[in-house]
Amino acid sequence: MGGDLGMRWRGPQLKSRRDRAWLLSALLAAGLAATGANATPLRVGTSGDYAPFSVGSETNRSDFEGFDIALARAYAEARGRRIEFVKFNWPNLSRGLINKRFDLAMSGVTVRPERSAIGRFSIAVAETGAVAIARPKDLFRKIEDLNRPQVRIGVNAGGHLEHVAHAHFPAATLVMIPDNALVLAALMDGAIHAAITDDLEAPGWMRDRKDLVLFGPITRDRKAILLRADHAELAADLNSWLLESEANGTLARLREEHFKKSDSPKLAYPLRALMAAIDERLALMPFVATAKRRSSLPIAIPTREALVLDEAAESVRAAAERQGVTPPPEGAVRELFVALIEAGREVQIAALGDPYFTSLETLPDLRSELRPALLRIGERIAQLLVALPAELDRARVIEAARRELRSAQPSEAAMLAIADAIVELTKPSAPDD
Repeated sequence: MGGDLGMRWRGPQLKSRRDRAWLLSALLAAGLAATGANATPLRVGTSGDYAPFSVGSETNRSDFEGFDIALARAYAEARGRRIEFVKFNWPNLSRGLINKRFDLAMSGVTVRPERSAIGRFSIAVAETGAVAIARPKDLFRKIEDLNRPQVRIGVNAGGHLEHVAHAHFPAATLVMIPDNALVLAALMDGAIHAAITDDLEAPGWMRDRKDLVLFGPITRDRKAILLRADHAELAADLNSWLLESEANGTLARLREEHFKKSDSPKLAYPLRALMAAIDERLALMPFVATAKRRSSLPIAIPTREALVLDEAAESVRAAAERQGVTPPPEGAVRELFVALIEAGREVQIAALGDPYFTSLETLPDLRSELRPALLRIGERIAQLLVALPAELDRARVIEAARRELRSAQPSEAAMLAIADAIVELTKPSAPDD
């Protein structure tokens, strides 16, 4: 019967690559929906201790809710996948990902270069700022009052906020607490004088507690989904779904529902997401510079840079093929990556004078970790380049660059070179003769 139907079907002739790609995508989606109940489950690592992203119930800590949990369920439903949540604690997040305990981590995971080196981030889905909450409020008048040896500051061990605490309060006595859910309890019990959290979790802590004082935000941090390094296809599909979900309002609805605010930044638009990916790439450059110095390698390695340009051009061609669209001109793609390489050199040179990086005892390996991480970020950059709208306004691109290129802060000239290359890349191609 199936063969008979196949012989009789007379659909429209699919002449263009876009039409063929659309049909293939539709058939794959239908196949996923039909077989989803029997498919290998999507294993999502989550902590269950970080409101409003992932919270375990009082009676069953394996029963999760929160923004990232709702996001995971929405993606799994859209793709016809079964979902299985795997609980992790923050100090073991990286180990769990590398050891394949789960396919991806969704728990308000902050984009950090150390994590980029061992996995691949999705497009960012939320933005937060770290804050300090102190008690009693009349003891601390300004944030500088916290940075004293006699002040005990509690923070969730192993997470991004531990790095924030070390960076912003080096003179204070830091108390590492193994469960984020216990940090507020320690503050209220008087075991610590202050705690580090973020501006999305803080409102729940401050509610009905009049003896607390809040300082900050002191950072601007992106939250994204952290996937295993070997999950390239899953990452590409997830990013496509995030772009669609931002465009159709799904992400905005989930943010408003779980963050209790209607003005959360919309991060999964192509231009903003592209700038964030470039920022993530630049954030790795201080590690690259330090690794090169320890291996007695120069900052500029022309043969390696030529390989990066070739791989970038191929990644963009492949991304355009997957989307069924015409790729941007290869020359424009190469010009953008030349600008990224030159900005990266600037950041590397600046980092070699930074005692923080040059004194690091443990460092991601250049060949086995940092260079593969840059290639993974390059794949996401390629996917976003082919998703950009045509003829972007230069002022708009420069505004996005100023806002998003903040981790390594390239020079004005380097930032403008990146912006101009993106503008050039979105210009319509000249018609063939």
